[in-house]
Amino acid sequence: MRVALGVGGGIAAYKAAELARALQERGAAVQVIMTDAALEFITPLTFAALTGQKVITSLFSNRGADEVLSSAVEHIHVAQSHDALLVAPATADLLAKFAHGLAGDFLTTTYLAFTGPVILAPAMNTNMWLHAATQSNLEALRGRGHLIIEPEEGLLACGTSGPGRLAEPGRIAGEVVRMLTARRGMAEGMAGETVLLTAGPTQEALDPVRYITNRSSGKMGYALAEAAASRGARVILVSGPVNLPAPAGVEMVRVRTAVEMRDAVMARLEEATIVIKAAAVADYHLREIPAQKTKKAAAQWTLNLEPTPDILAEVGRNKGGRLLVGFAAETQNLEAEGRRKLETKNCDMVVANLVGQPGAGFESDANEVTLVLRTGESVAVPRAGKRVVADRILDQVVKLRREPGRTP
Repeated sequence: MRVALGVGGGIAAYKAAELARALQERGAAVQVIMTDAALEFITPLTFAALTGQKVITSLFSNRGADEVLSSAVEHIHVAQSHDALLVAPATADLLAKFAHGLAGDFLTTTYLAFTGPVILAPAMNTNMWLHAATQSNLEALRGRGHLIIEPEEGLLACGTSGPGRLAEPGRIAGEVVRMLTARRGMAEGMAGETVLLTAGPTQEALDPVRYITNRSSGKMGYALAEAAASRGARVILVSGPVNLPAPAGVEMVRVRTAVEMRDAVMARLEEATIVIKAAAVADYHLREIPAQKTKKAAAQWTLNLEPTPDILAEVGRNKGGRLLVGFAAETQNLEAEGRRKLETKNCDMVVANLVGQPGAGFESDANEVTLVLRTGESVAVPRAGKRVVADRILDQVVKLRREPGRTP
């Protein structure tokens, strides 16, 4: 998956660096093209360090004659060798040039030569965004089939408040990957499936103020939801409390406790053809929660905790022809513990990972897992961004799903 990322001149240009990283985490190779105005806000070195590729900043080279000739047609090569053209931030100036076919620099000439999907993420002052000229240009660009990821509302760098802020990089990257995977035929693998997926931690109250929880960030579950939606599946995401934006095209059910998560999963189970339990559900809770805050009066506070519902086991007992995927966060004996969980919970696959490793697992953007399958096989997935790992997990889900007798 190759994405040409055009960076326009505006204060939001610094967010394009985060966007380049988000695209790479989702498995895309990124070629950055900067306008002259963008160079005033961020350096090419930043993008070169992030992407590992040279950054294009000029239509013509000022070096040798052969390099000048090569540079003069390089925009054609970029247009032919990339799967998508993404422009973020797309300034009012760039939108106008694209709409009217003006081609005076590398980015605008690449746009005219590009025949694949074009995604534009505008960012500008509110009045500029709302101006009739800008809206007319947007209408023309939409008419060509381009995807416009509209800006968000909020406080802008100019001091005004309203629509104009560049959409969050994770949202933009998700939209790009979803479009490309659908175009490349990946949707065939999960089209018609309904994936019921859990993510994040649960929080179990000790009193009206305090609770116990765990270190799960929800990033792996949200990456799976995004990946499944990009493959054409209907996704129902039951999420514990996390600090992540909802993935595009996903039905969200927000819960807090293990009991709430259990009730939400069982209420939607009939709709599902695939269940993926990626949440880190708390194992214990306080059955009777005090109505008032517990004061710090005693030297010790003894808690009488009881087990929370075992959601994975309950789904395993009632799964019918559904495919069931569990997760196992372990500190030792990874494959053996994954196999034990697969058998005792009646799973079809268990995604096992060693927690506590630097740079992977809880709270990290990367993961490294072993897939323990009901076929007796084990598949090692090396360390990669969680969106990449999510796709490797779903590759195995699709293979298992295609076996005879799996349709509910």
